[in-house]
Amino acid sequence: MLELIGSGLMSMWLEMAGVQVKPLDPLDVLTWQSSPSLILAPDPSPAGVTTVQEYFKGLMASKIMSANLTQSQGIWLQSGPILMANHQGTTPLPAASLTKIATSLVALKAWGAQHQFETVVGTTGSVQKGVLQGDLIITGGGDPLFVWEEAIALGNTLNKMGIKQIKGNLIISGNFAMNFQRHPLLAGQALKQALNHNTWSRAITLQYSLMPKGTPKPEVKIAGTIKFEAQTIPQQTLLVRRRSLPLHQLIKEMNVFSNNEMAQMLAESVGGHTVVQSTAARLARVPESEIQLINGSGLGVENRISPRAACAMLMALQQEALTHGLNLADLFPMSGFDRRGTLYARHMPAGTVMKTGTLNDVSALAGVIPTRDRGLVWFTIINRGPYVLNFRAEQDKLLQNLIKQLQAPSAIPKAIAPHSPVEVLPKFGTNERNEVLYKS
Repeated sequence: MLELIGSGLMSMWLEMAGVQVKPLDPLDVLTWQSSPSLILAPDPSPAGVTTVQEYFKGLMASKIMSANLTQSQGIWLQSGPILMANHQGTTPLPAASLTKIATSLVALKAWGAQHQFETVVGTTGSVQKGVLQGDLIITGGGDPLFVWEEAIALGNTLNKMGIKQIKGNLIISGNFAMNFQRHPLLAGQALKQALNHNTWSRAITLQYSLMPKGTPKPEVKIAGTIKFEAQTIPQQTLLVRRRSLPLHQLIKEMNVFSNNEMAQMLAESVGGHTVVQSTAARLARVPESEIQLINGSGLGVENRISPRAACAMLMALQQEALTHGLNLADLFPMSGFDRRGTLYARHMPAGTVMKTGTLNDVSALAGVIPTRDRGLVWFTIINRGPYVLNFRAEQDKLLQNLIKQLQAPSAIPKAIAPHSPVEVLPKFGTNERNEVLYKS
């Protein structure tokens, strides 16, 4: 790799990538991002190939994978413009929740990191002595993370406005989901329950206990029933506008927990899975044939992505995130930093930013790992077979063996270092994202 830098090929690659060329330490150069379309040379070092060969030998020896399943496995390892290892790298394979990488990329490009979805609350009546004489109308704007805490904050805002009773119905309109439940009547039922602490379930009480001490318990009693209106109700008085968390936080939460409903809502917000498929391929600069989607979440083996395309989309995401002052670790979990969700019980090298994917017979892993000798190494591993838990363990071993070959860096490179020194949970249930629109 150092020979590549000295030969001038690295300078040409940087210029092709739109990077201003100036004297850099070779190891700093290796933290720049690339794309499979900019690969200039094979790896002169056997580290990647050797690690992958040992990986497959281990799968065969432990009988996790039989010889006839070899073509169902895919691997791509890349460092800058150097291809380190490739097995079925350009073949679209069932990628499970690696599909969320595509959804994340297209949503971030379409909306921007700070975009907030709006849920608008209105009424057909007026407020008289704490009683709303009419219907309470909830018009959803596609917030994929409207959960118990959000409803509690909304209820507290209504109470502060003097509203404690609703004489009419609770009407759900627009694109509204509550606790990832997208059926409007069921979502409405959950919202109605959350707005009145006297009807709370154990689950709501538990979530409330995790909110800041002193948070009031809302009491908004709704006398009527729950209804759904497909069309926006024109004649209504607007009461409150509730803004979602910024998009980059929504994407991070979606990927930390690999939430399918959130992914589907974000995919629909940009036009659906066909738009995600074509746009992701264009942004990642790979053939669209390598990204084949039927939804935005990854549910179903019909969602197929090549290992090369998964790496390319992660690189494109890193580049897009940088334009917003963020990086990949602000959008995906990082080992040694995030302790929630899909990282639980995994044993990856510290500083690995990754996305998992799991179906009944699919175990996939893609991300980037910092190394001392090669800077950032982008990887995708897609396994097909019945032994999903065993595949996970072997994937972690592959990364651990790779870091033994290439050595761990003294510190996480700035290019992928999280912007918060410790894991910061989203600010659920706060009133700061509520805008009161009605003045009594």
